[in-house]
Amino acid sequence: MDEKLRHALGEAARTARLRLGLTQAEVAKKVRLKPGVYGRVERGAMVPSVPTLRRICETLAISSDVLLSLGAQAHEVTAPAPPPAAGEHPELSRIIHVLQGWPPERLALLRKLLETAGTHLSDVS
Repeated sequence: MDEKLRHALGEAARTARLRLGLTQAEVAKKVRLKPGVYGRVERGAMVPSVPTLRRICETLAISSDVLLSLGAQAHEVTAPAPPPAAGEHPELSRIIHVLQGWPPERLALLRKLLETAGTHLSDVS
């Protein structure tokens, strides 16, 4: 049972980390673990302490139920995107859903990238 829990926790953490586009080192820093220790969590070699588990949940924007394979939502790392608002493009709705879990500094960087890309695209047209 412990081995299954460690493996499931590691898989869920890895999936959530990749969804956010973070490296193991970035997550480890935010969670206040050494990168090698966080890597062991993702590989299923160890289970973190409860305070560390909480920081992992907060950093990866994932519920503890998902990390611990509890309940119905344990098989779903992210909830499905809500239906688009009237007149909203469905792809925009999906993008907004993904971005809701991002930290403010990452959103600011994305905004700058989009503004730069928009400027360059208008130069080409």
